[in-house]
Amino acid sequence: MLGDVTQTTDSAAAGPAQDDGRPVDRTPSRLRIHRAWIVAVVTFVTIIGGAAFNSLPGLLIDPLHTEFGWSRGEIGLAVSIDMALYGLTAPFAAALMDRFGIRRVVVVALSTVAAGALASVWMTASWQLMIYWGLLVGLGTGSMALAFSATVTNRWFVARRGLVTGILTAAGASGQLVFLPLCAWIVEEHGWRPASVTVALAALVVVPFVWLLMRDHPADVGLAPYGGAYVEKPEPARGAAARTVRVLFDAARTGPFWLLAGTFAICGASTNGLIRTHFVPSAHDHGMPITAAASLLAVIGVFDIIGTVFSGWLTDRFDARRLLAVYYALRGISLLFLPMLMAPTVHPPMVFFIVFYGLDWVATVPPTLALCREQYGEDSAIVFGWVLASHQVGAALVAFLGGVARDVFGSYDMVWYASGALCATAALMALVIRRQAQTPEPVVAAR
Repeated sequence: MLGDVTQTTDSAAAGPAQDDGRPVDRTPSRLRIHRAWIVAVVTFVTIIGGAAFNSLPGLLIDPLHTEFGWSRGEIGLAVSIDMALYGLTAPFAAALMDRFGIRRVVVVALSTVAAGALASVWMTASWQLMIYWGLLVGLGTGSMALAFSATVTNRWFVARRGLVTGILTAAGASGQLVFLPLCAWIVEEHGWRPASVTVALAALVVVPFVWLLMRDHPADVGLAPYGGAYVEKPEPARGAAARTVRVLFDAARTGPFWLLAGTFAICGASTNGLIRTHFVPSAHDHGMPITAAASLLAVIGVFDIIGTVFSGWLTDRFDARRLLAVYYALRGISLLFLPMLMAPTVHPPMVFFIVFYGLDWVATVPPTLALCREQYGEDSAIVFGWVLASHQVGAALVAFLGGVARDVFGSYDMVWYASGALCATAALMALVIRRQAQTPEPVVAAR
């Protein structure tokens, strides 16, 4: 395993002096952890810290409904604003990282998330929920969305890109694993306000690690990307917003973009919008305690990590389109069975669903990102940001409509069935994405 994360510094020998004027160490070292892996670890921890707030909405629907009398549709609307802004911010964040650097953008984003979470403690009206949960947290978490992972992966890795994408994607599930049981316990024992404070502090704790350990580009430390040849750091890209919109217009003229955006919108609808937002209140409707339902979501997070990393490994070896088709088909089948599994207690069929669904939760990300990279090259991180925007728009619609359906029909059954049918549609869409001829990048063997 050590051989996978070590590399001699010979490939860095051609690099320039460091940005602080000190010369680069050109002494070959046979065993040395490549800086790319340190950056990847910091990115992983950052996503965990930023994702902490995403553990809250499903836990707070009932407490906020009880305390303020707000309808589930009204609360769902605030969650949908958060999710939509999360997605719409992502492509601009990727361009801003090109302009101002990863460190600066991420530090500002973490601070914005913390501000929104803390401000929500004093809210008394639903419009404040829209501002704090929707606007501030949506903008902050969107700036650390999967486009952040794509930017880090594209800059720092040539070899192991699929694996690293899977690991970084699993960071969100790891945050869910850490914070869901904790926040559920805090909400049940001490109320929802201490839980909001907890996730705000989690975001702030990560800031020093980002500032001290994160670097924007391998050339900043005189290195080649992992498994690749040394390249000079490009000049900061100006006109970030204009470039982001231009990339969207260029990509929108191609068929694969709409197929990728459509499948990923269904992905968001059937995960963040559906399970993350409405699973806990739905299980509670059937008599299951909130802490038990939240623990099941945390277990989804455990298997999500396994499934996503394995999906990254598969993406390096198999056709990404077929992988997506299999993932969506299996997800749709599992959702059709979920209404029959709801009960006051946790029983083996529900445990099977949780394990099965967890393995598939965001396994779609590595192949989707690989297809963006295959189709759109250097603009792939920004294109993926727009594809992610569609993911979050799909999530936002179901977060809102799921709450409305519960208010109207008195249960979530119709939502589960509709989402299962959508996943079947996504499987078919994935199969018709055309394959793009691609010139392989030169890869330097990692020793």
